[in-house]
Amino acid sequence: MSTPSRLARIAGLFYLLLAVFTGLPWQYLNGVVIKDGDASTTADNVAAHISVLRLALVADLAGMACYVLTAMAMYALLNHVNRGIAAAMVVFAATGAAIMGASSLAQVGAMSVATDGASATAWGPHGADALVLMLLDLRVNGALIAGVFFGLWLLPMGYLVYRSGYFPRSLGVLLMIGCFSYLVDLLARFLFPGVGPALSPFVLIPAVVAEFWMVGYLLFKGVHSAKRHTPVPAVA
Repeated sequence: MSTPSRLARIAGLFYLLLAVFTGLPWQYLNGVVIKDGDASTTADNVAAHISVLRLALVADLAGMACYVLTAMAMYALLNHVNRGIAAAMVVFAATGAAIMGASSLAQVGAMSVATDGASATAWGPHGADALVLMLLDLRVNGALIAGVFFGLWLLPMGYLVYRSGYFPRSLGVLLMIGCFSYLVDLLARFLFPGVGPALSPFVLIPAVVAEFWMVGYLLFKGVHSAKRHTPVPAVA
């Protein structure tokens, strides 16, 4: 039987890998490859950085697996508080990972079009470039939609953290607030595209602080010292 501290550190490791494997490719894709409104430059960037993009795609897929594994580890750690709510946390994480996986197909399509000369022949150079940009826009918007579930899984997690006694209650409250940060950010981006992306770093502050705190606590503290030797009940 795993101890709570061991389960917490396993969850923390997967949570950290989730952040690294999904965060770095996201920043690279949006910061280096995609140039808004410039299909030709974007397509050229895809072709020029194709090896890195393939590596980023693999990292993204690994991140999705880590997302589900994090939720499973957190379920094992916290299901004694409320099994139904813990199960909802896993369902939200799995749904978000599935949407991320589906959106990655658009990136695969963009990479194929940008590096396959037959695409330029079929659609013409400008048409092929426009298709690359459109597919990458789908990739980005798919990831943003997955953000609904990146937010929603924090709500049951925060409740379980708050009630478990394993963590500071303020951490549980901040995680629940972080849920609504993700949802507000998504609404702002889609309803007010002119200002939503600019507001995003500020709107997401509670979620970012909560998740970094959670990862750090899981990795370095495990669980509250008074609770760390309490055995985790076996899952029925």
